[in-house]
Amino acid sequence: MASTRKRLEALTAGLSIPEPAPAAAPASNSTAPVPTTLPGAAAAVETRFPPAQTSQFAPRTGPGQMLAFRGQMQAVEGELTALRERLHQHDGSTPTRKLDPATIRASRWANRHPASFENAEFAGLKADVEQAGGNVQPILVRPVADEPGQYELVFGHRRHRACLELGIPVLAAIWLDELGDAELFAAMDRENRERADLSPYEQGVMYQRALEEQLFPTQRQLAEKLGVSHTWIRKALMVAQLPSAVLECFRSPLEVQHRHAEQLNAALDKDRRSVLKRAEKVRGQKLAPAAVVARLLGLEAAAKPEKLALLNEGKTVGSCLRAPDGAVTLTLLPGPVSDLPTDVLLKCVAEALQKVKLLG
Repeated sequence: MASTRKRLEALTAGLSIPEPAPAAAPASNSTAPVPTTLPGAAAAVETRFPPAQTSQFAPRTGPGQMLAFRGQMQAVEGELTALRERLHQHDGSTPTRKLDPATIRASRWANRHPASFENAEFAGLKADVEQAGGNVQPILVRPVADEPGQYELVFGHRRHRACLELGIPVLAAIWLDELGDAELFAAMDRENRERADLSPYEQGVMYQRALEEQLFPTQRQLAEKLGVSHTWIRKALMVAQLPSAVLECFRSPLEVQHRHAEQLNAALDKDRRSVLKRAEKVRGQKLAPAAVVARLLGLEAAAKPEKLALLNEGKTVGSCLRAPDGAVTLTLLPGPVSDLPTDVLLKCVAEALQKVKLLG
């Protein structure tokens, strides 16, 4: 013990320990660190020791001050190690934050048609967001260059719109790494395809804009970047490239499916003038999609009301009638229905409605 003390005294020989400032002393220099000069060091070199925090009273000897300082450094190093371990748990993650939806703008590649924010599906989403007090699944944004506090949407346009209309903060993941327009476009498309969230028309318009603005010079490069087939790109573009006169025949362009576009484009290639002439008569009638296509193709018989039987184990228990305007009427036969359990009857109705949907 004595030898250790002698070594510490030798190491700290000449080290001056400042006296505690009296309570009444002026405060101008009381908080400034006190420089101490080690023996043999140049006069211009200073070593500053923070006051030890290990006890109420600071040690008054050189060895005691050194031991106290060493204890303080060990405590700081332990805290830093714990913080590094906590930080390591979040490596590779994207920070999320509640943002004011007014600070988030739509991307130039935004792919949502205005009708997407006016249908029953969006109303249901908005009600869910309101009930939960916010969106559970975060949207993705990237900071706007040279505009602190402003963000651009990558994906999550409907969730953002719901929070904006409700006047509540939106939960957002913030992309802090470099994200160019091509990468943003690919991320937006991938998220929408995984969620089956976009209509064929919206998908096609999105691809068409990317090609027109030379984000991707060719359809092949677009398909390769998105990781989809060339056929998928071609079908989506086929919907977006339908003439406006044809699209206006539908209640909403969101109703147009790939199979509709294929039939209509084939007819347009064969006799464009006749198709557009029929479109003038169909526009504004608000028919079901299948009826619109039939009228445009000149197949009037297909636009007549269609009657489907409600069957249970091969026996007819009712009927389902779909009018040209898309209205559906269910008729149940009193005798057969009275003996059916409720769950069986509901199953028969659901199967009939599913057929109506597929045919539409």
